[in-house]
Amino acid sequence: MTSFQQLLTDLGNESLYVLDRNIPKSAYVPLDLSVTNEELQKVDVSSASKLGEYINRHIAINNGKVAYGGYLEKRGIYNRSAYFNQQNLETERTIHLGLDLWIEAETPIYAPLAGEVHSFQNNTNFGDYGPTIILKHVLNAVEFYTLYGHLSLASIETIHVGQIIQKGEQIATLGDASVNGDYAPHLHFQIIKDIQDYSGDYPGVASQKDVTFYQKNCPDPNLLLQL
Repeated sequence: MTSFQQLLTDLGNESLYVLDRNIPKSAYVPLDLSVTNEELQKVDVSSASKLGEYINRHIAINNGKVAYGGYLEKRGIYNRSAYFNQQNLETERTIHLGLDLWIEAETPIYAPLAGEVHSFQNNTNFGDYGPTIILKHVLNAVEFYTLYGHLSLASIETIHVGQIIQKGEQIATLGDASVNGDYAPHLHFQIIKDIQDYSGDYPGVASQKDVTFYQKNCPDPNLLLQL
């Protein structure tokens, strides 16, 4: 474990959250959206509503409230979008770099750590994040960032760059398929060590060719959330 990963793990021991803190961890249900899930192969994942029905059924069967997962998961759900699908196995982006939390639209989203608004924008490509917020954090002299994708439009209407955010403060609500890149409602939560030159956006899906770099720069968000 790197020193940065250890920092995230130590922070995660403080019971951090991005959804309602009153939702018990027992209500979070693991979800497999990988290319090896044979059950998912029977679902029309190009349809936000059909994928949403599959996920909601999975949550209900497991008596949960939230489905979660996806870090470094190789997925086929991006094949519908030219934004990800490069028609080349080496450059095709299929490996997910964040943690997804699947729950209904308009669900409040909270900052797990104190920080400030680094940037935000509406990423409108088909299959993209839609409204997105990136927070900057400096803890124990370490600078890093957290990204929140697939938000509502209202989430980015009143914030400003440099705005101070308190730990546990509501920063957004989830968007629906009409604004979130045409997905079933969910939060894409990602940790980024070096934001590089990005603003309001950062790759959330990597190609096999680039995954080694991104795995180091974007460690598992569950180190923080510990679901």
